[in-house]
Amino acid sequence: MSAGGYKRILLKLSGEYLADGTGDNVDFEIVRTLALEVKKCQKLGVQLGVVVGGGNFWRGRNVWQMEKARADYVGMLATAMNATILYDVFLKEGVDTRLQMVIAMPDIAECYVRDRAVKHLDQGRVIIFGGGTGSPYFSTDTAAALKAIDIKADVIFKATHSVDGVYDKDPVKNENAVKYDTLSCDEIFRKRLEVMDMSAVALCAEHNIPVCVFSIKNPENLIKAIFKQKIGTMIVCA
Repeated sequence: MSAGGYKRILLKLSGEYLADGTGDNVDFEIVRTLALEVKKCQKLGVQLGVVVGGGNFWRGRNVWQMEKARADYVGMLATAMNATILYDVFLKEGVDTRLQMVIAMPDIAECYVRDRAVKHLDQGRVIIFGGGTGSPYFSTDTAAALKAIDIKADVIFKATHSVDGVYDKDPVKNENAVKYDTLSCDEIFRKRLEVMDMSAVALCAEHNIPVCVFSIKNPENLIKAIFKQKIGTMIVCA
């Protein structure tokens, strides 16, 4: 890894990104393009863990007929579906990858074991984490924060589908929305900015893990973020 870049990264992807923002299913060309960028990162010596959401298949908060915990468990299965898809495409594109689930699925993936995950990373493999946190009432943002803490990641990359950072208001609905270049966790709490779930922000603040929020619609932004080029919004939680 060249000097000045991050060594170990936790990449958080939304399910909507895999569906190209349409909200349904998976666009395999997008996943393939991502795999090729991840392969470049691997060749640079970057250690990469990936947490993916499941919103392209299931959004439990919109299913009012279901009991909340059961709806959340369905969401965890949706993340497992996306993680398995990523795993398949990554392998086909020559990315040395392992798939770990926090929910036991021994015929599909390894069970998540921290020491095993770290060993994979040290050996240059990409790790895809499926199943969210394994507990209801928490989002995959919180899962990403927990995994970043567990594997001692240098940074979390929260890669969005289109929005290129954090704004003071929704830039899709407000033309006068102002983008932040940098933020602190305290500012996110104080201003109630909708960046990540507050539980995820609190974990990052407690463990001093920075978060870079940027659009991955242009996959080359992943390499730019690795080398700390000015991109998106940097959240400093120290």
